Amino acid sequence: MHFDIFFTKFNIMPEMIIEPIEKYGLSEKPKARKLFSSIGIVGCGKEGSVIATVAASNGIEVIFFEPTAEKIANAYSQIEQKLDKKIESWGLTQSEKKAILGRTHGTFNYADFKDCEFVIEAIRYNEAASDRQVGARKEVFKTIESIVSPDAIIASNVSTVVVTELAAELKHQERCIGLHFLANVPNSEIIEIVRGQNTSNETYDKVCRFAKLIHYNYVNVEESSGLVSLRLFLTQLNEACGILMEGISNVADIDHVLSVGFGHRLGIFRSADQMGIEKVVSLLQNLYDEYGAVKYKPSPVLLRLLRAKHYGISRGQGFYKYDEKGNIIG
Repeated sequence: MHFDIFFTKFNIMPEMIIEPIEKYGLSEKPKARKLFSSIGIVGCGKEGSVIATVAASNGIEVIFFEPTAEKIANAYSQIEQKLDKKIESWGLTQSEKKAILGRTHGTFNYADFKDCEFVIEAIRYNEAASDRQVGARKEVFKTIESIVSPDAIIASNVSTVVVTELAAELKHQERCIGLHFLANVPNSEIIEIVRGQNTSNETYDKVCRFAKLIHYNYVNVEESSGLVSLRLFLTQLNEACGILMEGISNVADIDHVLSVGFGHRLGIFRSADQMGIEKVVSLLQNLYDEYGAVKYKPSPVLLRLLRAKHYGISRGQGFYKYDEKGNIIG
């Protein structure tokens, strides 16, 4: 029996289904935006380039600010070098490298941060400015706030600077926070997250989600000069310099004890060369001024290297001598 005869005989009519066809159209539908689909970075030097590389490698669009074409080109070069090292160790393919670089964009204009949900200040260290350019960082915060939306997060890659001070003149201080990437230690996938006095729980939670997005561990650190990482590293470095001065051991053997005996990736002296002796001395001086403890007073060994401008890898000589690729000579 045909279905139409069946329905007529028993006086049953199927219910007509009416469904709107708009959702099948080709017009663009509004989509919920993914959190941290794009971030901004102010300053793409040693530390900023690490942040940019990690974020872009995890699918996030990165816009970084540098004031000159030369510095933008240098930033791209640093990012490319980091990716090439991964390719050499079979951790990345050429096509993946192209995709990562395609998500990384340099700019001269702060206005390009307009749509960023998260902007991180990571301006370069200036050896002539012992205060780590607090005034310049404050101006960066003000400029960013004037451009981004009220709910966008503004962060600083801080180490000895207090984020509450940087945010003190902003309208929305609750969305300001501090981060510290251990950029000078290769593959150290951990972030210290520093809440300012007015940082909201929502801001903190979002930054924790950002850390998870880039597959980093994170720790909550109370606002203080030096945080956890630098206070431990710098006092250990001063003590190692003291051992060196007493003639108990030499540079290579002290590093060997730390790297083999305690799992320190580079050893204390290689890490100092990686960070830059000029930066190390400035950080120690900041901590000494802050706390007044002798353990933070820069060792005479570090001061001698500073006066000789033996800053480490950047100058080809520090505790060790280096070739153009940053490999130890001898």
